[in-house]
Amino acid sequence: MAEGIKADILVIGGGSGGLSVAAGAAQMGASVVLAEGGKMGGDCLNYGCVPSKSLIAAAKLAHARTVGEDLGVKTAKPRVDFAAVHDHVQQVIAGIAPHDSKERFEGLGVTVLPRYAKFLSPTVAKVGDTPVHARRIVIATGSRPTAPPIPGLAETPYLTNETIFKLSELPKRLLIIGGGPIGVEMAQAHQRLGSKVTLIDAVDMLNREDPELSAIVLKHLEAEGVTLRPNAAIASVGCAIKRGAEEIAIELEDGETLTGTHLLVATGRAPNLEWLNLDAGKVAHDKSGVKVDKGLRSVTNRKVYAIGDAAGLGQFTHLAGYHAGVVIRSALFRLPARARTDHIPRVTFTDPEIAQVGLSFEAARHAHGHVAKVLRWSFAENDRARAERQTDGLIKVVVGPRGRILGASIVGSGAGELIQPWALAISEKLKIGAMANYVAPYPTLGEVSKRVAGSYFTPTLFSDRTRAIVRFLAKLD
Repeated sequence: MAEGIKADILVIGGGSGGLSVAAGAAQMGASVVLAEGGKMGGDCLNYGCVPSKSLIAAAKLAHARTVGEDLGVKTAKPRVDFAAVHDHVQQVIAGIAPHDSKERFEGLGVTVLPRYAKFLSPTVAKVGDTPVHARRIVIATGSRPTAPPIPGLAETPYLTNETIFKLSELPKRLLIIGGGPIGVEMAQAHQRLGSKVTLIDAVDMLNREDPELSAIVLKHLEAEGVTLRPNAAIASVGCAIKRGAEEIAIELEDGETLTGTHLLVATGRAPNLEWLNLDAGKVAHDKSGVKVDKGLRSVTNRKVYAIGDAAGLGQFTHLAGYHAGVVIRSALFRLPARARTDHIPRVTFTDPEIAQVGLSFEAARHAHGHVAKVLRWSFAENDRARAERQTDGLIKVVVGPRGRILGASIVGSGAGELIQPWALAISEKLKIGAMANYVAPYPTLGEVSKRVAGSYFTPTLFSDRTRAIVRFLAKLD
């Protein structure tokens, strides 16, 4: 056997999921090697969740200065120091970084190798120049932004989520290609901070979401000044000279030309697998990720697991963390462990937010037929929303046979927080009565969950049969 390091677990990738596996396994007594050739903390800390939500927080505060007349508060145009906003974003990253640092994980007993890894055999990977012989290998390499094959795009300077947070000067006119969560979040945030933003997509924007709910978000973006171009096919991208300066020019197939000072491409992501030499490890994969079974094991190499974006099952930090727990149960304790997807929520952090968990109504009807029904409750019927003038919101809940909760979608203030009890309900296979029976403090936005659940019983409680029973019982006194 070649010289190198022996380990119970080799974790390839120091993002959210990989760090969770490494920390958990090491603290439970396993010998762990962590290979990370890039930045510890991965995409979420350095280029994704943390910087984007930090920027959104600054944008929300700027926007708050422009609203409030209906509450009796005089408004004023905010003065945004974008360089200071940039510093704020970087400070938040720096404040969290020690938690994900090489030093912290070495303190937990993890051997951290700051190099990229590639397979030499099904059980050996080379990390830099060091062979690591591992009983189990976890691929947690995350994903990277991709760009569509638009003529001229490759020759045109453009931003992605990995570069846009490096800007210390506000883009005056920002063009964004891609109307998914990243695109709409960045569109609203930059518009609120003073950019003039145009958002372009070849299909409907936020097309994974309930159209009724996504329409509310997009209406807000338009009201704040974002120019929306849904279902707009792009013919080419290039640079043009306008007003004596070079600008980005996007030509649409209908002949319209859109120009801006900066271009952000937010059209999708691909798993980071190309440098791993997966064929040597006998790890089957495709463009979506490593091919895994329901326990997140490689279907062709039982010594290997894949989690998070690398597994091709969804691109969420919290999903990667959940996958880490599944792998630890399987790899360390030999317990049967299967990764579920039905209880994983997602949130788009626009204002208002949009959140979803479980089945949509269409998917529930396909699975359960006409037994599935949808319940609705408007934020306009919530007293806290009225008090704060945040009534533009809606909750929709899908209920299946015998009142089982199958899914929930929310648009409105705090939707990301409000979706959480519904994720718990689906995880624990609760029925709608559980949500109807809990006591919500008054006045809170959380009451929308109790109210929509209670509406399931309204037809029965206030039916002619119930009234007849009440009248009959009254005669017994």
